Amino acid sequence: MNQTSLDPAYSGEHNLLAAYQADSAFFFASPCHTLLAEGIQQVITDTDPSAAIAAALASQPDPAQAVVVGAIPFMPEQQPWLFVPRRVRRADALKQEQRSALRQPLQADCQLTPQPAPAAYCQGVSDALARIGSGALDKVVLSRTLELSAQQAIDQRQLLLNLASQNQHGYTFAVQLSADDAPRRALMGASPELLLARYGRQVITNPLAGSAARSPDSTEDRRRADALLESGKDLYEHKLVIDAVVEALAPYCRNLQVPAGPSLVSTATMWHLSTRISGELIDPTVGSFELARALHPTPAVCGFPADPARKLIREIEPFDRGFFTGMVGWCDGNGDGEWAVTIRCAEISERTLRLFAGAGIVTGSLPESELAETAAKFRTMLRAMGLADLAEAA
Repeated sequence: MNQTSLDPAYSGEHNLLAAYQADSAFFFASPCHTLLAEGIQQVITDTDPSAAIAAALASQPDPAQAVVVGAIPFMPEQQPWLFVPRRVRRADALKQEQRSALRQPLQADCQLTPQPAPAAYCQGVSDALARIGSGALDKVVLSRTLELSAQQAIDQRQLLLNLASQNQHGYTFAVQLSADDAPRRALMGASPELLLARYGRQVITNPLAGSAARSPDSTEDRRRADALLESGKDLYEHKLVIDAVVEALAPYCRNLQVPAGPSLVSTATMWHLSTRISGELIDPTVGSFELARALHPTPAVCGFPADPARKLIREIEPFDRGFFTGMVGWCDGNGDGEWAVTIRCAEISERTLRLFAGAGIVTGSLPESELAETAAKFRTMLRAMGLADLAEAA
């Protein structure tokens, strides 16, 4: 049986972003550290994979240093893509100069196909608002996709480098979604949202809900940020998420620290309402994956309550989300790990990118405004491709 090998050096001098290749199995960069995994030793596809993860980690020669990496889809009945890699390399967090030095122009002649069409998306928002008005649920997140078809093969390595260069404070990831001998298909993104991290007994989650597009004009950009902080609709949407997250974590944690109100965080394209919640793990045997599964999906990507929101998503969205609004990350034999919400992402095959973006629908939402929010969220991937001008056509 093959055994996972670990890079014996753990050093901030290692730029694992530069070491990433298009056939690398997994890459994950967080504000704390970087992980690069190569090769696939053992695949875990159980729809309830907790026991299989524990068994896979325990079977390694040094279970405490072993790692499982991968992604979980949005819908609970769908198979995850988790695996034990053949080799794992770790380093400290990327420095901005490491990120910026690797950015290069990447632009293709692409044909863009939205699904659903903008008018159909707006109709879906109207239908959801009617359902919310009837009392069936409080919130639902509706998403749409853009399929970009290029004339030439997409440079997956350069796309990841570009994503990392514009995502200093978030979670940049790349996951090969096929075994070594299968046609290459990847999930890549630059998520701003931490679903859950566990380091020893410390547990951290940082939900984002309530958004506004950035403006290139500094005065207008500040006005939008201030308006978001005072928006009754967005504050209500955010509170739904925070209340649900706190309720889910309470059985696992003591001393939960929950700020009285949200703060603002920004990416290159968006402002978000943010609340960082931390606590101390009661039972030290509970690992990061179990904790993340207890949270997933939060109302930030699904809605509230979750079951009627998920049902409405199935009715209205004319596509399969796959791993979009799932979770992506890693866990180790100590129980530590980091899991980001799989947003600002795309699934990539040789000459095709499928981008995803969603918006939270609550009482007071306006269909055209939610459409504009999804278009703004597409800009993360489009900018990395050198196609930011296509956002307005989305």
